Amino acid sequence: MIPVRSLAEYAIDRKAVVDDATFASCRGIVEDVRRRGDAAVREYAKRFDRVEPASFEVNTAEIEAAMGSVAPEVQAAIRTAYDRVFRFHHQGLLRGFEDTSRPGVTLGMRVVPFERAGIYVPGGLAAYPSSVCMAAAAANVAGVRETILCTPPEPQATLLCAARICGVTRVFRIGGAQAVAAMAYGTESVPACEIVAGPGNRFVTAAKKAVADDVAIDFLAGPTEVLVLSDGTTSPRFVAADLIAQAEHDPAALSILVTTSREQAEAVAREFSVQIPRLERAAIVVHALRDHGALLVAPDFDAAVAFANRLAPEHLVISTRDPMEVLPRIRHAGAVFLGEHSPVAMGDYGSGPNAILPTLGDSRRRSGLSANTFVKTITYERLTPEALAREAAPAIALATVEGLGAHRRSIEIRHEPR
Repeated sequence: MIPVRSLAEYAIDRKAVVDDATFASCRGIVEDVRRRGDAAVREYAKRFDRVEPASFEVNTAEIEAAMGSVAPEVQAAIRTAYDRVFRFHHQGLLRGFEDTSRPGVTLGMRVVPFERAGIYVPGGLAAYPSSVCMAAAAANVAGVRETILCTPPEPQATLLCAARICGVTRVFRIGGAQAVAAMAYGTESVPACEIVAGPGNRFVTAAKKAVADDVAIDFLAGPTEVLVLSDGTTSPRFVAADLIAQAEHDPAALSILVTTSREQAEAVAREFSVQIPRLERAAIVVHALRDHGALLVAPDFDAAVAFANRLAPEHLVISTRDPMEVLPRIRHAGAVFLGEHSPVAMGDYGSGPNAILPTLGDSRRRSGLSANTFVKTITYERLTPEALAREAAPAIALATVEGLGAHRRSIEIRHEPR
């Protein structure tokens, strides 16, 4: 299915997150929703989803019915995932501070959450209650007062159940670019949000790009990715399983092995023929691996690590004899999974860190979703008259050098008699 190749034969060639045609189309949808509100959303729901909902909002009775239809063990799994993600992000939340170490000077930073956050959770090929856990937990840790969730029409019961368990405030059956626009600008039904976050297809991503000048967004994400970095010591069965697991998300998913062992790479290729036919989503896996998969043999481990940092994958699995020794050498990755017993799927389903991550090399520039995505910082300072007099000289000197006399004067005037 995938030939084993040398690392030198592989060229990183990713397409843009959003192509020009998709962006132009979605920008038109966004502007239409911004202008006409619910009427536009209703027209797009009929055109794209072939539904005409009586109400966009999922009411309490519907959510209660969904809760009653979800097995207790599934509800317990959602609660466990949410709790683990919440605890993890609570530890990493940016904290404010106040510094009074200089006499008469008070300096500080406040951490302020967004008041209302819009969360998008895709429907499409599968239902993703795990995405609800990831986004809602991060927003709740941050202290967001109200979370609005949009998902395509006819959401599955497990997703509605997750919304209730995770404390989502309101749920709307709106999908695609129109959902992003509705959360960004508000309609008669959907309240306007200060940030829009969460995964989605290229139309959702294009819409997020279109609204980014007016509201905060998390990042622009493309199809899922995994890179397995190996020294040849990991079981080929495990490596193949990790590559296949990400491939089943989407025909455009990227699954790559880079190893120093040709024997391991060839064994992984054989494992594909054993493991894939047993899967319900085998056709998607085959499509993804055929078009976007790679089994690469590096000349040495330094070359393999250098490739990992160039690729900057969404998920990086370090399957080596001593993965902790390799970790400090990794500079660019959305999330790292260490050792052969740390599959990406554990992160997908709530081991703690967030699974909503940058793709297409964007981890070179930004981090994955976290509680800090949903906050801003505001700095403040206060000086007494004595402190201003004592500390003014450097500021006056710099204002003079920059030729900003009014700045200098605004300091000096406070020392002059009335």
